[in-house]
Amino acid sequence: MRGRAAGPRPGRIPSIIEAATKLFLDSGYDGTSLARIAEAAGVSRATLFKQFTTKAALFEAIVTEYWKVDDTEAPLPEPGNLRAGLETIGRRYVALLTQPGMAALFRIVIAEVPRFPELGETQFKLGKLPYFESVRSYLAAEDAAGTARLDDAETAATQFLGMISNFVFWPRMLLAHWEPDDAANTNAVDEAVLTMLARYGTEGTHGA
Repeated sequence: MRGRAAGPRPGRIPSIIEAATKLFLDSGYDGTSLARIAEAAGVSRATLFKQFTTKAALFEAIVTEYWKVDDTEAPLPEPGNLRAGLETIGRRYVALLTQPGMAALFRIVIAEVPRFPELGETQFKLGKLPYFESVRSYLAAEDAAGTARLDDAETAATQFLGMISNFVFWPRMLLAHWEPDDAANTNAVDEAVLTMLARYGTEGTHGA
């Protein structure tokens, strides 16, 4: 009996995403076809079309993949120790922003969003917003536990992530060779944590 046709093997998905990201960056979103992506990824058109019926669907997969965090390796901390929690979140954020391809993803969106505003919406709704919400929820939990004093967890999350990304990531959008070393990135996280503790920490509750 003939079995069902198999979908793309798991190992093919990263190659498809990598090929699509490169082509979108080199040729633009509009100038890249699914057929070209299939060729660059080394898969058949039928295989690619079965998994991603449109470029929009493929771009959504790219965004989701790049913003995915492995909670088994670095789980979000439980509230109760603001310093340790912020350090963990900060390290996770650096790893996310410095992974290969993340800067390219932002460059694609920045370049194409005037003609394809839906790309910016996808990047925001499927990538940045869910991640931001996880940090906001953590800070709100620290506030509820009495280990932080927050008037607005959303503002606090914006401040914390901004302090890190403004050093680790955003200069890459203008400076092709901006590659801070691990020590510099760690220092950026440490300084952001100290600033948050000074502004929002409660005495004796953040492991100082």
